Amino acid sequence: MKKDILIVDNDIDFINQLEIMLTTAGFAVDKVFSKAEAEKYIQDKKPDLAILDLMMETPDAGFALCYHIKKKYETLPVIIVTSVTSETGFEFNSSTPEGKSWIKADAFLSKPIRFEQLKREIDKLLEV
Repeated sequence: MKKDILIVDNDIDFINQLEIMLTTAGFAVDKVFSKAEAEKYIQDKKPDLAILDLMMETPDAGFALCYHIKKKYETLPVIIVTSVTSETGFEFNSSTPEGKSWIKADAFLSKPIRFEQLKREIDKLLEV
């Protein structure tokens, strides 16, 4: 059975490219374009993994959405893929104890991202 991945990003081009790559890699893909849409989605559905943008309706929408997802589905793997560092200079690290305490994502990756890098994280988190 195909693993279902939810993509949440306000960049339609990024979503479309990622959808093509993920479906080619054998995943089922659901996509929404905002934090608000994602919150409605997870009320009734639980994907196997979620890939979120950070800066959507607000600069921290991805962090808030990640918190919301983890509160409802504690074990659901979440990857944040964002261009925040290149756009603002702020760096976030979800692998340190301090970062893990408030960044609820399982992985934090910077755009632009190579699909191979993202696929490695997905495989690791889904234990493929």
